[in-house]
Amino acid sequence: MKFLFVHQNYPGQFLHIVRHLVAMRRHEILFITEPNMNEIAGVRKIPYLRPALNNKETHIAARELDDGVRRAETVFKAAYGLKHLGFRPDIIIGHHGWGEMLNLRDVWPDVPMLGYMEFYYQFNAADVGFDPEFPHDPLDYPRIRAKNAINHIALNLGGAGQTPTRWQLSTYPDWARKRIDVVWEGVNLDACSPDPRAHRKPLKIGGMTIRPTDKLVTYVARDLEPYRGFHIMMRALPHLLRARQDIKVVMIGGDGVSYGSAPQQGGTWREQMLKERGAEIDLDRVVFPGRVSYETYIATLRRSDAHVYLTYPFVASWSLREALAVGCPVLGSDTEPVREFITHSDNGLLVPFLEPAAIATAVLDLLEDKALSRKLRGNARRYAEQRLAMEDYLAAYDATIGRLTGENPASAAVVAVPNLPTSFATLRRRKAA
Repeated sequence: MKFLFVHQNYPGQFLHIVRHLVAMRRHEILFITEPNMNEIAGVRKIPYLRPALNNKETHIAARELDDGVRRAETVFKAAYGLKHLGFRPDIIIGHHGWGEMLNLRDVWPDVPMLGYMEFYYQFNAADVGFDPEFPHDPLDYPRIRAKNAINHIALNLGGAGQTPTRWQLSTYPDWARKRIDVVWEGVNLDACSPDPRAHRKPLKIGGMTIRPTDKLVTYVARDLEPYRGFHIMMRALPHLLRARQDIKVVMIGGDGVSYGSAPQQGGTWREQMLKERGAEIDLDRVVFPGRVSYETYIATLRRSDAHVYLTYPFVASWSLREALAVGCPVLGSDTEPVREFITHSDNGLLVPFLEPAAIATAVLDLLEDKALSRKLRGNARRYAEQRLAMEDYLAAYDATIGRLTGENPASAAVVAVPNLPTSFATLRRRKAA
């Protein structure tokens, strides 16, 4: 089969399915993306030049759509070039969030399309207005509503949609849900596995050494910001550190902004929260290593005695899935996306997002209760084995592709093209032949 993937940050959410298809050694896989350094052997990247975005002359409520149609125009040109060189995919798979796929129907009208539908924005539910510390101005509601313009166009392209959780599906209007399948995402259970030896040896991270006698509390986010409860976690630290001298805390994440906005005062959220709470925190026992290697990240989860995962009602992080697979005792915020993964007192604990003292108390209780810790660890891993297995995720993905194309990629015949093209020139020679 011939696959065309589209995502501005290759490979995005398609890492596992792309690797899966490559491993079959029977498919031709092209990927349209902005240029980056990521590589997967067996995949031909088709880079497009990022257009000028965030045009200040465009009304602020329409800028996301304006950016999307600019990307769509650029991706159209790349796709049209592929068509001119003789490439016709059996299916197009991509993320609808940035508008890149909006014009691909004009290139291949009859090719099945599977679009990743991540989130439907609302101004009066979910993330907006959830945290009273950051109230939203009603004058901003038109901009939030308009963020769904790409969603609406995408849903009317005639293709199919996919989303990774039932809660994310629930954010879409009733009329849209019937067009979107839930393809429950999995994790690599071998890479994300418990290690009973992790507590027997020192762990070094960010210049700090966690000894076997230390109690390690972990927190992970792509970026340290309010959407993932960073400000709440920072306010819980003084309670934790005063209560026990053997606690050490590792807070993994960058200083950028993945969701929401930067502090109005300037700087980063880490700087902001250290100004607010730094005098109450023993910084000899807290480390901010930034973004770390995957190996270091997994090693830290394996060593964790209590892993705190907080989020607004928004898209759940991969780190939640991976922490459960590793067998972490997870304390997750009692918010809708987390409740889809954690059953309180079974495979984790649910804690109130907005209450730092209650979060600290729950962590301390867990550190004291060895029987509860063992139960949560074992049940977290069993939950992952039953619900988060990568094999199940990929089989569901294969089935979805098969339903749309009439051919399951896992059973598709071997294509007659053993090697992917390495350049446009190769495609041209093949077309000429």
